[in-house]
Amino acid sequence: MPRISKIEASVPVVKVRKHVAAYARVSMDTEELRHSLSAQVSYYSRLIQGNPEWEYAGVYADKFISGTGKEKREEFKRMIADCEAGRIHIILTKSISRFARNTVDLLETVRHLRDIGVEVRFERERISTLDKGGEFLLTLLASFAEEEVWSISANTKWGIHKRMRKGMPHLHFQIYGYRWEGDELAIVPEEADVVRRIYRDFLAGKARKQIVRELNADGIPAKTGGRWTPTSVHNILDNVTYTGCLLLQKRFVTDPISKHVVKNRGELPQYFVENSHPAIVSRAEFDAVREERQRIKELGAPAYHNFKIGVFACKVRCPACHLNYVHRVDKKGNGRDYWCCKRAAQGKGRDGLRCSVGGGVNTVSLMRACADVLGLEEFDEGVFHEKVDFISIPERNVAEFHFKDGRVMLKGCPNTGHKSCWTPEARARASETRKIIEAAKRREREGKCKNER
Repeated sequence: MPRISKIEASVPVVKVRKHVAAYARVSMDTEELRHSLSAQVSYYSRLIQGNPEWEYAGVYADKFISGTGKEKREEFKRMIADCEAGRIHIILTKSISRFARNTVDLLETVRHLRDIGVEVRFERERISTLDKGGEFLLTLLASFAEEEVWSISANTKWGIHKRMRKGMPHLHFQIYGYRWEGDELAIVPEEADVVRRIYRDFLAGKARKQIVRELNADGIPAKTGGRWTPTSVHNILDNVTYTGCLLLQKRFVTDPISKHVVKNRGELPQYFVENSHPAIVSRAEFDAVREERQRIKELGAPAYHNFKIGVFACKVRCPACHLNYVHRVDKKGNGRDYWCCKRAAQGKGRDGLRCSVGGGVNTVSLMRACADVLGLEEFDEGVFHEKVDFISIPERNVAEFHFKDGRVMLKGCPNTGHKSCWTPEARARASETRKIIEAAKRREREGKCKNER
């Protein structure tokens, strides 16, 4: 009997090509390194496209950025995002130091990529993150790369300190009122006039906020061309450079990995260079400003002569936030006058937390409570400042008076802000506002009805 053999048609297996990308980086903007970066990009482009088993996924290159961190490396972050999206299977890079000089960042990144199935190949060290023992070698060599950063940093600092000992700044810093002409600071006349005006106004008793308002009102641009702020005025009043002297190493970098900059409070030597450039203000003016700032620091807001701050400025405190209460007047509503914790006034502090006490203390109620604890028929500002050290607000509607003789007294201080301010005039304004709003809503409803018809 004849046999019949069935021949199955074989389907050729097409091997899926892996998507391969490369990463390149140079840290400084020099002709040599620009050529190096261009050579790396060309080399990897030809290498990947010349391999029939690979699909070209691009070359990611960060220009003139340090490898000690990954926050500013936009191309690096874009490459990682593409890996997470499944668009890259293999990453090629020249060496560990090009990929990262921070051991922690390096290991976290390659472990994350390995977990999602992405391989990283370091050509110089001949290491693949998917090989056995690859992570051990990677950790060891990455430590050497990080140690090299510390060594470079130490050599750089030695050179900076050598220049500072000679009275030479290690970089051309930007400062309002001056410009650099070669290695010398030269005065910018129109900006120097503004600096002298700030010193003159401050010594005349004007607060920083008042100086800022006047500068902006006069249309005088700040250093960057924008508006003035209390911080920019403070920096001018605090900078000894305007006296024709230089104070070098006012700040320093804590370590070359995080590059965190802190104020030098004696950790490192500072170098004071006298008569290094033309002065805008005299040393006597600068010292007078420093003494005035110290007086304001000790007395608080009442130290300002020409600034309306309110009778309870720096006298009412929040025990929960350890901040003073600030004065507020509701100009948009019924004009109520009250005090509240600085954190509560901001909604929440810089740390993202809200004031646990909350609420405000009406000025009229606070004056009435003060008069009661002082045994007076009506509030007397002179007696208050003479006998009361400060007032603490431990909870809503309660004021804790701390006297200068050591006594402490609790007093109820109900918040009658709206009731106290609800004068006939305020009622009339509120009624007129309601009429305007209701009329606008009525016109809007009538317009909608016409459109529907």
